[in-house]
Amino acid sequence: MQMSSSNLSAKQHPGQKNGREVEWQLACTDLGSVRRWLADHGTIDGLVLEPRSTLQIFDTYLDTNDWRIHRAGFALRIRSGSGKLEATLKSLHSASTEVADREELNETLENSESESMRQSNGPVGTRVHAVSGARALLPLFEVRTSRQRFAICREDETQQLGEIALDETVISRPRGEPRMSMQRVEVEALTEAREPLQSLVKTLRTDCALEMASDTKYSQGLKSVGLAPGTAPNFAPTVVDDSMTIVEAALANLRRYLSAWHIHEPGARLGDNPEELHDLRVAGRRLDAILRQFGSSLPAPLLKLRPTLKTVLRALGHARDLDVALIDLETFSCELPDSDREGVEPLKQHLATERGRARARMLSVLDSIRVQKNFEELTSLLAAPSAPTQQSSAELALNTAPELIRRRYRKLRKGADLLRPDSSMAAYHKVRGHVKKLRYVLEAVAVIYGRPADEMLRSLRRWQEKLGEQQDAAVASRRLKVLAGAPPKGIPPETLFLMGRLAEHYAGAAVRARKLYAKDYRKVRGRWKRLRVKLEHSAANDELKLPDSGT
Repeated sequence: MQMSSSNLSAKQHPGQKNGREVEWQLACTDLGSVRRWLADHGTIDGLVLEPRSTLQIFDTYLDTNDWRIHRAGFALRIRSGSGKLEATLKSLHSASTEVADREELNETLENSESESMRQSNGPVGTRVHAVSGARALLPLFEVRTSRQRFAICREDETQQLGEIALDETVISRPRGEPRMSMQRVEVEALTEAREPLQSLVKTLRTDCALEMASDTKYSQGLKSVGLAPGTAPNFAPTVVDDSMTIVEAALANLRRYLSAWHIHEPGARLGDNPEELHDLRVAGRRLDAILRQFGSSLPAPLLKLRPTLKTVLRALGHARDLDVALIDLETFSCELPDSDREGVEPLKQHLATERGRARARMLSVLDSIRVQKNFEELTSLLAAPSAPTQQSSAELALNTAPELIRRRYRKLRKGADLLRPDSSMAAYHKVRGHVKKLRYVLEAVAVIYGRPADEMLRSLRRWQEKLGEQQDAAVASRRLKVLAGAPPKGIPPETLFLMGRLAEHYAGAAVRARKLYAKDYRKVRGRWKRLRVKLEHSAANDELKLPDSGT
């Protein structure tokens, strides 16, 4: 998972080395031959290879029992060596196929206890605590490595370009017997000058018969101790068809969105990619929408969970609003002359601080006993197989869903017909709410109605997006007005001036979005005519297929 430009960077801490690790990992069966080659090639192609001290390294890899760190896209280790302790989060995925180019965060620790790391406010500790929540960190396996090192420098230069590491590694279970050993040659780039290292790696591979490693020490460690990282829970069945009752269709949708929730929760907790929080919020909204729209047909224990979902969605919404504000500010800043961009920084820092507070509240809600308990209940209810029941034709989704859809469309049409170019933002926002509710109920059964439903959904999405742009601009403008009315300490006059320009930018975006309202509404009305015919046709066909009541 790569960090986006809108991320909040953690404060710099002593012992922190953050950024990316770029290295070539070479599989080896005979380190002795590589040592002899290095001894014979103190200088090669203008590069000097200088021996350094050999390190004895001890690593412990950790994760929660439900693999939250792994599911967030990282491996977590605690390393001891040379008299110091260091925690590292390393991305599981390389940005390149030719070299291991991965995001890496490091933090010096005071002791090796995992709880000590979780309580730290450094770049690793804060992320690990956010992702793991109330779950304990458990050791997965241990790695002991003897690392012989060679510094790589250019002739007549002191700056180190990289390092060659000859690793002899033993992997074992936590406090257990060794499970496997391996040898590896690693060439790490320490500067942006990578071409000389690429040439060196090519020579090493040719002269020492080395191959690019196909896996990492982390993946080898998991295999050696018989561990397979768990994926996010996947609830089934999630497929909807026209033979289902309305209850079965609703439950299938709930399973689908609970699966999506579990997929995106680790990334949303991590906080490095704003889209993960957006996707988590979408999954939560869909869960709530299904409980609301189909509540009269669903079991009572499921409906009791709605208040908890509402609490969670409010917390997610506050954090997401500030993600959007920072992204918008970054876009606005890029459009400014270079001389004005510095004035944006105080506002950016203020929003980043507010985002940090909103995320802390969000994590507190997610980790609360009530929320944890209620989501466990939801998981249990949806994981349990549904008992087969005899349903009447009136309870089939094919016959029940049309009235739900028509009811939502009537409410939308009633509000939308009243809107004028000078209507209040609150009125437009209310219509947007009706658009979302119609969209959610239609999405739940769209597969039954085919193309007319898909076309209607596309038009609803576009309309909702434009209404959303208008609402987001209004929210952002209000936030700026509040800040300008009572500026926080540290906001200079030049930043206040730029805030005025940003408010104008939002106002322009709102006006442009509002101008498209009539066009988008006409498109939806046209799509509705075709969908209405499909709803009536499907229900009529189903009635024709009903068996005789006497058979």
